[in-house]
Amino acid sequence: MTNQKVTYNKKTRKLMIHETVTSYLFLLPFLLFFVGFVIYPMFMCLFTSFFDATMGREDIFIGFQNYVTLFNDPIFWKALWNTLIIVVVSVPLTCIFSLWVASVISKMHVAATSAFRCIFYLPVVTGSVAVTMVWKWMFNNYYGIFNYIGTNTGLLEKNINWLGDERFALACIILILLTTSVGQPIVLYVSALDNVDKSLVEAAEVDGATQMQAFWKIKWPQMMPTTLYILVITTINSFQCFALIQLLTSGGPNNSTMTIMYYIYYNAFKLYKYGYGNAMGVILAIIIAVLSAVQFKLGQEK
Repeated sequence: MTNQKVTYNKKTRKLMIHETVTSYLFLLPFLLFFVGFVIYPMFMCLFTSFFDATMGREDIFIGFQNYVTLFNDPIFWKALWNTLIIVVVSVPLTCIFSLWVASVISKMHVAATSAFRCIFYLPVVTGSVAVTMVWKWMFNNYYGIFNYIGTNTGLLEKNINWLGDERFALACIILILLTTSVGQPIVLYVSALDNVDKSLVEAAEVDGATQMQAFWKIKWPQMMPTTLYILVITTINSFQCFALIQLLTSGGPNNSTMTIMYYIYYNAFKLYKYGYGNAMGVILAIIIAVLSAVQFKLGQEK
């Protein structure tokens, strides 16, 4: 009996080793890709941030000088301020608008719900360059649709250079970012609403609860994991806003739409200050990590 048990344990151990090795072999391509294209660049970004790195000569170690220069750079602080405005405005608006739309279309017929989900998700799968070019045409100060409607209805006295005026440029960027960011949250919120326990909602309504009370007391707590995911992803995407700036304003006018991501690109790939650009990348990563941790903490408490 003892010999059979020992033999069984050996076979079980061999089977576990075989399954473990097989699992890691299947994971090996992804692990190599992850190390080569994620971990290694992250390490090099941190490492190079301590050097005066540029083209045409060897890197020069300067310690924390890039960070000292960074925190004394007025354009960096302007870019950080603009980025924070984008995040603070676009993230809540995206979540609120997505939740409202999802609440409306989830009550429709299945075919209508699917159609609206497809319509709202279309900008997500459409190329960002194509979408941005359409918005650029709409904001054109000579033949754009906004100026055309405004001047013909009397809302505007004359054409406005939306993307070339400091008063309107950042607001236009936020509007475009909002329209291209709501697709995924709407789809996620529709799924979350479908997964809410209907029996609890019906019981609350029988007990006299209003629709708003049923939403806040029953539906909202069950949707918190989805909301937390949307908040984190939307925050990260807002901090990494780059394509819109690159294609529409290049940070202008007068740095009014300059963001951290575009300023990193400008220093690293136009001025060839790789070390300085990497230092900004490290600061941006720290800010995003801290905000994501705070969001996770607040989400777990609720």
